[in-house]
Amino acid sequence: MKLKDTALKNAKPKDKAYKLFDGGGLYLEVTPAGGKYWRLKYRFGGKENRLALGVYPEVSLAAAREKRHETRELLRNNINPAIKRKMMKSASAGAGANSFEVVGREWLAKFSPNWETSHTNNIKGRLERDVFPWFKGRAISEITAPELLDCLRRVEKRGALETAHRILQNVGAIFRYAIVTGRAERDISADLRGALPPAKQKHHPTITDPKAIGILLRLIDGYEGSFVTKCALKLAPLLFIRPGELRNGEWKELDIDKAEWRIPPERMKMRQLHIVPLSKQAIAVLEELRPLTGSGKYLFPSERSRDRPMSNNTVNASLRRLGYGKEEMTGHGFRSMASTLLNEDGWNRDAIERQLAHGERDKVRGAYNYAELLPERRKMMQWWADHLDEMAKTKPDPEN
Repeated sequence: MKLKDTALKNAKPKDKAYKLFDGGGLYLEVTPAGGKYWRLKYRFGGKENRLALGVYPEVSLAAAREKRHETRELLRNNINPAIKRKMMKSASAGAGANSFEVVGREWLAKFSPNWETSHTNNIKGRLERDVFPWFKGRAISEITAPELLDCLRRVEKRGALETAHRILQNVGAIFRYAIVTGRAERDISADLRGALPPAKQKHHPTITDPKAIGILLRLIDGYEGSFVTKCALKLAPLLFIRPGELRNGEWKELDIDKAEWRIPPERMKMRQLHIVPLSKQAIAVLEELRPLTGSGKYLFPSERSRDRPMSNNTVNASLRRLGYGKEEMTGHGFRSMASTLLNEDGWNRDAIERQLAHGERDKVRGAYNYAELLPERRKMMQWWADHLDEMAKTKPDPEN
């Protein structure tokens, strides 16, 4: 007699397990604890076997019958359902080991030791927020270009177009890693070239008008906060290195006799040694700073602990204190300021780019620039310091 849902729902536990049969080997086993388990009895190769089909009511009567039908089809084709299930579990485990997320995290673990911590956290955050959940459990070799585009468009729709472009770059790197490790045959991200609208290039707020620069420099000279912070503010336009490179500066990296600051590769964005020629003005600021912090590790230690550098927000907060909004000027803006004015004055573009520590794609050209342009960069840095002095002396017109 065929089972009905009412009989299944009303089945109560007894002292011993018992079975409710539906025919064709399918039955529901009711345990003394009240569990209701679907089982399918069948014969293969002259031996009796049993297959677990799930728990009622999560697996309904209709679903259990459908599984019975699928099993009969396997038996008609001389396939042992139990062996088939083991093969499917094995394949699923293999897909998990080669899933996009597993490969992506492996790629991240392999290459991130050579990155800045902030860079690693940014990439990890993008992947965990916008990619891994979208391809959860999927083998990387099964993911298609249209599926990846759908993933990117979800990011684009929330107004994060630049993030979508960065995700595409990261996914491409993961696919290329999967290719060399034998888990994918091609990089599908290459198929999406031009599929996203170009991202608008963002520029750090800066000041490039000479008279406005003069005002800023005079305000810095009159800064009434911490003297250590004031020195950081004075060095920022003179050296135009990245804010993180400035605040993490260590006294051991300086060679005053050679008038240079050698920032080690591990502290640079491009992981290359960076030489900063020191102008007379920069050396003067450092000599003023030395009595206060020269006995410690950092040029600009934290006010709370000399074992840590100043906060990454200190310079920006000081600019706010001087009256500059975040849309007007930032610590990073000193780099754009120097780049704009040095280019306008006709200095060698390669020398400017090298001093900004921008990466050189051509390694041969990069090595040439590194070795040959240092004398010119020394002249340029002294000229720039002198030019800043001239701008600081130029008072704006009374009408302005």
